[in-house]
Amino acid sequence: MNIVDENGNIVPNQESKRVIAGVLGILLGYLGIHKFVLGYTKEGVIMLLITVLTLGIGGILTSTIGLIEGIIYLTKSDQEFIDTYQVNQRGWF
Repeated sequence: MNIVDENGNIVPNQESKRVIAGVLGILLGYLGIHKFVLGYTKEGVIMLLITVLTLGIGGILTSTIGLIEGIIYLTKSDQEFIDTYQVNQRGWF
């Protein structure tokens, strides 16, 4: 089955990173590691800087975001996850 992105370009088949990103989002969400795994460098750096620059206080916010995103990732099917987060590059939630 060919995957077509929102611009109509055919994207080669991809293996889902759903489980690893979901688990990392739940466990290390405050560091944004799950964003780096998915290739979202800008979003990962934002989450990491919020935690570091606020001396960990911002980690409450970023860990909550990571927890929510991890649960969302794990509840999606592999195909839905690939379409949403790996092909169409949806950075947040």
